[in-house]
Amino acid sequence: MSSTAAEALDHRSAFELAPVGLVISRQRLMLDVNRELLKMFGATREMLVGKSFELLYPSAAEFERTGERIAAQLDGAGRYSDERVMKRLGDAGGALAGELFWCHVSGRALDPERPHAQGIWAFEDLSSRRVLRVEFTPREREIAALLIEGLTSKAIGRRLAVSPRTVDVYRARLMRKTGAATTTELVHKLLSGR
Repeated sequence: MSSTAAEALDHRSAFELAPVGLVISRQRLMLDVNRELLKMFGATREMLVGKSFELLYPSAAEFERTGERIAAQLDGAGRYSDERVMKRLGDAGGALAGELFWCHVSGRALDPERPHAQGIWAFEDLSSRRVLRVEFTPREREIAALLIEGLTSKAIGRRLAVSPRTVDVYRARLMRKTGAATTTELVHKLLSGR
């Protein structure tokens, strides 16, 4: 890379041109977003900057529960990641406003003692390889995401503060909705979007 090209690529350009959606946040408000995030969610900068992340969730309950999970599960350096279902705001790349899609989210709280005070978050759209074909309830979406991570009913129950039996009931519902005969088949169907 020539010195002229290196000088032209500053931090702002790197943020804007990153191949994943990026958000800088404070108290769960989006302070800045990059082009890839706007494209992914079918939004304009005005629709997101200064607004709550809640806009990007299928429901207010999922927004609240995810916030609680992030706060409880940050590692020592303030890092967190998961896969979850998110919601597009506008038409983007053939997708329609309100469409739900799988998204990998990872990020870091700048102060692990105050998880939502300030952070930087990366969003990767998984819809090209994992299509959401069945309509799930908010709790079913959460349990589906945790099953994909390979967690047991007991571990899911701990993470969501519900009993393992409740998780089993939701897993049975997911299996009926997807036509899966086993948990392994359910996870395969969730991963493949079939």
